[in-house]
Amino acid sequence: GAGYTFGQDVSEQYNHVNGLSLIARAHQLVMDGYNWSHDMNVVTIFSAPNYCYRCGNQAAILEVDENLNKLFLQFDPAPRRGEPEVTRRTPDYFL
Repeated sequence: GAGYTFGQDVSEQYNHVNGLSLIARAHQLVMDGYNWSHDMNVVTIFSAPNYCYRCGNQAAILEVDENLNKLFLQFDPAPRRGEPEVTRRTPDYFL
């Protein structure tokens, strides 16, 4: 797939111009299910635990309440009968 890379200056300017305090983005593997970046102006959320049955990553869901308080719910994959347990490791393509 294609993507667009932007730096902290762009995220800060975008949030300021649009009256926002956070960009929440998804669909990029992060091992803990979520990852803050750009001085907490951007958060990446990944909701597929043990991606491709081999990455050993956690997944996360972001809950935001009426006062804009944020809570991340992290979870591990459900066990699969007959499948070996995958240990948490950095996928080869990140090395």
